[in-house]
Amino acid sequence: MSSKLASAPKARDAGRSRSAILDAAEELFAEKGFDGVSFAEIGQRAGVSRGTPGYFFGSKAGLYRAVLERIFETALREIGLAAGRAARAGSPREVLAAGLGGYIDFIVGNPNFVRLVEHEALKGGGALGENPVHVRALEAGIAAIQAYLPPEAVASTDLKQLTISLMGLCWFPFAHRQTLFPALGIDPGDPEFLEARKKHVVELVLRGFFGKEA
Repeated sequence: MSSKLASAPKARDAGRSRSAILDAAEELFAEKGFDGVSFAEIGQRAGVSRGTPGYFFGSKAGLYRAVLERIFETALREIGLAAGRAARAGSPREVLAAGLGGYIDFIVGNPNFVRLVEHEALKGGGALGENPVHVRALEAGIAAIQAYLPPEAVASTDLKQLTISLMGLCWFPFAHRQTLFPALGIDPGDPEFLEARKKHVVELVLRGFFGKEA
């Protein structure tokens, strides 16, 4: 038996090993960024040999791409669920509450996603720009706004500006939760605060973009 075959995980453990590596890599890349993590460190946290990550993913860059693809697939799925809830809503307020509420819930529930995107932003965003899942997620968000809001509201709104503004209202506070919220004495995990934040964002969008109070 060759050394390559001897070092390869057994077939029955391959799926579990691959998932463990992805989980460990996601945590470490989110904590330290791409440049701050080694294959050996990933293998140690995943509970596998240092050569196993390379066996599955070829290189650290390949593993990093796999981590991004997996987490953006999750984001895309959550956006789809939020869009589905929005589709069943009636008024503009209900549409926005369903869509934006789902987006905020995803951000709060997936801190690794936020950290990975922030690390990429500091590096120039090259990996995100090349990732087709990231593009599809952005397109899905814009399509949800176009599909489920009244035509007259969409026609009078710059959807690109709206998307940028919604990212700022929803993303920024939670991306900077370690610096912004403590200064304001806010617990970002408090359910009452989260509900108040969602309602506040919806009100701003209704009043600022659509000229509606209800």
